[in-house]
Amino acid sequence: QDSRGLDSKVCEHFGSAPHFVIYETESQTFSVIDNQDQEHVHGMCRPLGQIGMENLDVVICGGMGVRAIGRLVEAGMKAYRTTRDGITVREILKQYQENSLEEITVDSACRNHGCH
Repeated sequence: QDSRGLDSKVCEHFGSAPHFVIYETESQTFSVIDNQDQEHVHGMCRPLGQIGMENLDVVICGGMGVRAIGRLVEAGMKAYRTTRDGITVREILKQYQENSLEEITVDSACRNHGCH
């Protein structure tokens, strides 16, 4: 899962993603942030340490654990999951615009890495 900007494929689990693509909907521009905490112990993902400074409203991923979603919700962000393997960031943006993504809540978050 190399960095191909909007053509990057989404990692199955948020905290294990090699990088994050930050997309600004108003200007339609994006940037890529490397995940410095990619190799973490399960449950010890620190998403805000990686992306918290970006002033985000929404995070979209393949799956996310309870602690990570809890931290995002506390920071005022919403999280959504894509249900399709191998989807690209560009395709996810289209799904987001169509309101066809599933919102992740603490109750629907992953309980282990084998959840998706």
